[in-house]
Amino acid sequence: MTVKRSVVDRRAVLKGLTATLAALAAGLLAVPVSPAAAERSTAHDVESWTLQTLEAFADTLIPGEHRYPGDLPIAGVVTGPGAVQAGVVDVLASGALPVAPLLPEIAALLNARASVYAFTHLILLPVTSPAFVGLSFAHRTDLVGGLFGRSELDRKIWEVLSLIVGLAFDTAATLGTRQALAGGHPGLTWLRFPDPDPDGLWRFPQFSYGRPLAEKHPATTSGSPA
Repeated sequence: MTVKRSVVDRRAVLKGLTATLAALAAGLLAVPVSPAAAERSTAHDVESWTLQTLEAFADTLIPGEHRYPGDLPIAGVVTGPGAVQAGVVDVLASGALPVAPLLPEIAALLNARASVYAFTHLILLPVTSPAFVGLSFAHRTDLVGGLFGRSELDRKIWEVLSLIVGLAFDTAATLGTRQALAGGHPGLTWLRFPDPDPDGLWRFPQFSYGRPLAEKHPATTSGSPA
């Protein structure tokens, strides 16, 4: 197997990740995308080497159980769904997000770090899978933890990528909340996110601090801060 060598444009990767995070945080993709975008908006369109690497990275941050026997990207150190089952790669690969074409570069960057890690720790990596996937969960965790060090050149890239992984699991980032709940989204289900009232709205009859923190504004109509 031949691994393509690529020069990673770190600035472009960080810009793409940041723009993606901003779009997801603003809920800009929590609406149906166009049919053309939908056709290229799943993990199936991501090249296998890249897909495995991103899945292994997501599984290191939010672990899940094996999807099938011999599932290499997922280490299978817990039971229940993790970030991969919550569709994190579908989020990253969405054709409506600017980071999608940069995924091979991100995977290459992580695999380069994994190769250096394996060399310095005298770990023999398999040749049939990406370097990061070839590491054990303990080594993946050790490597990823080190990526966030203050002196790390690519620290911001990994920080933003990690935030997107969290959004994919905690908020079903590219889906409307009602749609995600109706479909049994693994992250929202695991978090026990409540169903809406029969009219589709969420109401919270009890104050989370046990008392109101401010008077209701007289111009409030629907109760929504929006």
